[in-house]
Amino acid sequence: MVGLCFLAGGAHADNSDDKPVNVAAVVNVDWRHPGPPFEGWGTALAWFAHVSGRFAEPHRTQLADLLYGRDGLALNIARYNIGGGNAPDTPPYLRPGGDIPGFWRKPSGTSGTDWWNPDADDAWDWSADAGQRWWLDAIKARVTPQELILEAFSNSPPFFMTRSGVVSGNVNGLEDNLIPGFEAKFSKYLVRVVAELERRHGIRFRTLSPINEPNTPYWFSTNKQEGAHWSPEAQSRMFIALAQVLRQSGMKTEISGPDETNPQTFFVDWAGLSADAKKAIRQINVHSYEWIGKSGVRDIADTSGKRLWMSEVDLSPSNVREDVNDIRPAIALAQQVVSDIHSMNPRAWVLWQAIENRSADSKNSSNWGLIKADFSNLERPEYQLTKKFWAFANFTRFIRPGYRFVKSDNPDALVAENPETNEVVVVAVNPGTIARTLDIRLPAPKRGKTVCKTYITQANDNLAASQPASCGARLSVQSLPMSVVTVVSTPQK
Repeated sequence: MVGLCFLAGGAHADNSDDKPVNVAAVVNVDWRHPGPPFEGWGTALAWFAHVSGRFAEPHRTQLADLLYGRDGLALNIARYNIGGGNAPDTPPYLRPGGDIPGFWRKPSGTSGTDWWNPDADDAWDWSADAGQRWWLDAIKARVTPQELILEAFSNSPPFFMTRSGVVSGNVNGLEDNLIPGFEAKFSKYLVRVVAELERRHGIRFRTLSPINEPNTPYWFSTNKQEGAHWSPEAQSRMFIALAQVLRQSGMKTEISGPDETNPQTFFVDWAGLSADAKKAIRQINVHSYEWIGKSGVRDIADTSGKRLWMSEVDLSPSNVREDVNDIRPAIALAQQVVSDIHSMNPRAWVLWQAIENRSADSKNSSNWGLIKADFSNLERPEYQLTKKFWAFANFTRFIRPGYRFVKSDNPDALVAENPETNEVVVVAVNPGTIARTLDIRLPAPKRGKTVCKTYITQANDNLAASQPASCGARLSVQSLPMSVVTVVSTPQK
């Protein structure tokens, strides 16, 4: 057994006993039943890309390198937000970055809801949304075609398809906002945007999600972001209409959804969907903003034979003000990742917004996002990496697309294996004040001589690497208090 990360001291039993406090645990790993190939890590583009894609150089290129470059987070998944877009004469009220432009064009002097014809070329504005589109090109240039996965998603229909006349929701947040009977027209809007972006940027969207967090009370007309309520019945109509439009277009894009906020609400959605709507959905997308019921989502995906994504989440611990150097938000994010993968076994894990606007009020600030930037200054957009960025890198740089997670009985540790090289990656999170020693047995029949390397993110370290060391069939992972440790065990030829 080889110690891969040594205790730095600081935790002791009491003044009379100078022995370090340390909890030892054997981590049992089921190497016989690996999970399906993991598809990767990503972020929604949406607000941050709409803003930062218009940053002056070299800032936007630096940010693209940090998120999608191999020496950064090495993300390989992006969720592109197809904006609905408010009427041109609507006074601005959406949050910075949240005013995603739509691709429709409204001729001057028109009114009502019947002026837009999706089959007319002059009904479209393909110069819209330059910021997000810049990111599409930047991501394509940094991620290999074999690893790149793109998904398009919608938060709201365009204003002229809504009952309230705005993209932030109905006046009553519990009522659907799409005008009844507009399912086909909205589907044509989404499908045409996907097709044009694919043609103009030389990319492919594997999936299209037409709704977002649908069966919640969040989306009311005076909200500060795009959103729309969809009852399960309305969801069914939308999924069926979208499937028909995709078939008619001859596109291979698959439908994903319903992108519900949490597992409990997803259960209500799924139970209320028609059989035809469930059949239309090829990929189940669920957000994990609550922990209750996550394993139940996995069961539905398994029994229905559908791919499962954890398609959106972020968090900021309560009573922790914005501080890019605070380790607590990083630990919280790392625990979220581990819990989601343990409970849901998703094929991909996608953050909400990798870059967030810097808080203007320190007393009411938060630690959402991996990078904090100044959205108000496109020419000199100062930005800072947070501890969350480095904690996320403990996962994204080392557990790569194609790796398979294997089940372990430790709730704070993930174990993954590369089935081609037999490289093993362990990520251990210690959220408390007591050091831990985790004893992990590797699959001996597959391994001869191996070399191990550790990477630690803690209060004073950002993915700090150790010197490579020889290791055998057992790993002793020293998990320091308030840290995220990654151990990479690589067989040698």
